[in-house]
Amino acid sequence: MRTLLNRKRTQYAAAAALALSTFGYLYAQAPHPLGVNASKYGVAVVDISAIFKRHTRFKTTMDNMKKEMEAIEAELKADREKIGQAEQHRNTFSVGSAEYKKADEEVARMMAEFNLKMGRLRKEFLEQEAKVYYQTYLEVVDAVNYYAKRQNIGLVLRFNGEPIDPNRRDDVLREINKPVVMQDQIDITGDVLMLLNRDQQQAVRPAQPGTQIPK
Repeated sequence: MRTLLNRKRTQYAAAAALALSTFGYLYAQAPHPLGVNASKYGVAVVDISAIFKRHTRFKTTMDNMKKEMEAIEAELKADREKIGQAEQHRNTFSVGSAEYKKADEEVARMMAEFNLKMGRLRKEFLEQEAKVYYQTYLEVVDAVNYYAKRQNIGLVLRFNGEPIDPNRRDDVLREINKPVVMQDQIDITGDVLMLLNRDQQQAVRPAQPGTQIPK
């Protein structure tokens, strides 16, 4: 399991490095309509959550990790079934008998090993998941920096472009507390996302200039 996670980490890091190294070569389209005024004002906003949802390599990596987690759960399920069988075998003996005590010690040993294994595997998985999120975030920040410098943008603020459901308390509070109250076509989310996904253009058709990228 650890070997698989390490291999996945290496492959992801290599792919991210390739994407970052090709920014200057690949990016040559007109600004996305939603961010057409960003260069004019020198200020932009970006929806990080929307980028994570549509980042091709990130989504692929998370899908693969989900499959690995399913394999882990299947392995743990098989271990639990073995423990259940051991418990049934123990219960065939009279409580307090030497055979019962010996079988009970075996069940306790199996349970202890199971708990250690489950904790270790899940800890490794969560650590790898956190690293994937962090590596992706750094890649997004690099893309934002690159785009901002190319477009003479001096300030990029984070905002949430998700539509608000007035019937949901959390949505209403998010809308009330949002730092960006108004923005006039300075949303560079589509441009940054296109920049990040260019190295995946063989698998995913990139959005064309003038086409709004849904969030």
